[in-house]
Amino acid sequence: MPMKKSRLRIGEILIAEKLLTDQDLQKALEEQKKGGGHLGVILVKMGLVKEINLATALAKQMGLPYAKGAEFLIPATDQKLEKIFSVEFAREHAVLPLSRNDNSVKVAMADPLDLVTIDSIQQMTRCEVDVIVATRSDILKQLDTLYGEHTLLKEAIAASGEKAIEFETDSETKDFGTETLIAKAEEAPIIRLVDILIRQAVDDRASDIHIEPMKDKVNIRYRIDGILYEVSPPPKHLLLPVVSRVKILSGMDIAEKRLPQDGAFSIKYEDRVIDLRVSTMPTIYGEKVVLRILDKGKLELNFRVLGFEAKQLETIESGFSRPYGLVIITGPTGSGKTTTLYAGISFLNNSKKNIVTIEDPVEYKLAGINQVQIKPEIGLTFASGLRAMLRQDPDIIMVGEIRDLETAQICIRAALTGHLILSTLHTNDAIGAIPRLIAMGVEPYLVMSSLNLLVAQRLTRKLCQECKEPYEPEKEIVSKYGLHAELLYKAKGCDKCGFLGYRGRIAIYETLLASDNIKQMVLKGSPVEEIRQTAYKEGMVPMRETGMRKVEQGLTTIEEVLQATIEEF
Repeated sequence: MPMKKSRLRIGEILIAEKLLTDQDLQKALEEQKKGGGHLGVILVKMGLVKEINLATALAKQMGLPYAKGAEFLIPATDQKLEKIFSVEFAREHAVLPLSRNDNSVKVAMADPLDLVTIDSIQQMTRCEVDVIVATRSDILKQLDTLYGEHTLLKEAIAASGEKAIEFETDSETKDFGTETLIAKAEEAPIIRLVDILIRQAVDDRASDIHIEPMKDKVNIRYRIDGILYEVSPPPKHLLLPVVSRVKILSGMDIAEKRLPQDGAFSIKYEDRVIDLRVSTMPTIYGEKVVLRILDKGKLELNFRVLGFEAKQLETIESGFSRPYGLVIITGPTGSGKTTTLYAGISFLNNSKKNIVTIEDPVEYKLAGINQVQIKPEIGLTFASGLRAMLRQDPDIIMVGEIRDLETAQICIRAALTGHLILSTLHTNDAIGAIPRLIAMGVEPYLVMSSLNLLVAQRLTRKLCQECKEPYEPEKEIVSKYGLHAELLYKAKGCDKCGFLGYRGRIAIYETLLASDNIKQMVLKGSPVEEIRQTAYKEGMVPMRETGMRKVEQGLTTIEEVLQATIEEF
């Protein structure tokens, strides 16, 4: 967005963020009077504030993007950005040009409050100025890259085999032969660029990397704690080599750009192996790539650390401990259902049990478990795989998802014939699984006979425990949501959480053991609302109420819980 004029000052921002005291600010101002120079530089030199804290505080207060490292300050190499202003101007004002179009120029600045420099750039370019905040050190490092003769990006251009390329139509990605693409993708600069993108995502705790082709640029976004964040992208003409590199790693057909593809690969990072599941999708401007990061080293497959309350923990362990029957976890995509199922398998796993899973896809490889990946193109579906599994003498079967009547019927028959069946459904709450199965065509008496345990869940962002701030909630809020704590907590932001105020996610649940009373109501065809009210009377705690308890514990915020849950019926 175009840079807006602001009356904020660096000292005021740092004091507001509690990174600087009034006394230290006065010391820096006195030093500035003696020798001149930028106040931010003086503060860093005097050791009164860290350079990264200065940059992130400025970005947060001004609502501007922040580049976390020099590797994400990658100037477009086909726009002659080094001609916009001199290297002397760039170094003096710590400003790095990143890209330019007819109406705007994007620059990285260490001091986005330097309105004089911004006005100068506007005069030089006749464009609006879009600002990304970065540290002075990172900007100066990339200025060497932009104005130097031997740089990583120039090597990357050489590896891609192209000089300045103008992209005006939707056909620009169709002219390269397979051998050329392979050659580009295997050059060291492209390999390093892809490596940087993945390793930075792992460091930032991202669950997904999105590489998205647009008309005149590439978007790179990381999903962190369920939210997508943009990072500085490579220039557009490196899209093909980058995508090709990912496809080679994933075992995909590098020449096929018209159809979606799926693949996977693993990397060794520090002391652990990280799996990456890759999906490509053709768009009008090229192939979009999404890399799902599966970091088993950070996966905690234990009911006691997933966020269950004491009573819920007792319920879920009881449901998973029954020798046969149907256990269903419900919730939308991305709500952690598979993790809960894996935790259940870990809870049950021992040498006396034959546990098999059929999944789409297999997300994590579990020791001692027989896991099967469905392959519909060769006839291996959930239904056909289940039939085969029942001939393998199983004790426990995990089915990734009940998607159709055939799969539902096989699951229920297996549950009625002495097997414990674990699976998932997409419903809004735990009780919703009952009408969903009946709507699929399963007879109510079969649902009633097989049902064991219903669990519904959502994920909310977890407050950073290093920087969360207490506040006294309004009486209306306390009354509306039945809160009892005198103080609640809100997000602030610090180094530990990347100045987001949140770090990690926590699950909120509702759990229900199917009692005889509930089963009889299902058999009689009682309305869903009546079944739900009976479940509440028997002790099921609604998800929103569970979430508010976590708000009282200082684990999350009211806003997060409201966003994740719906009003109780």
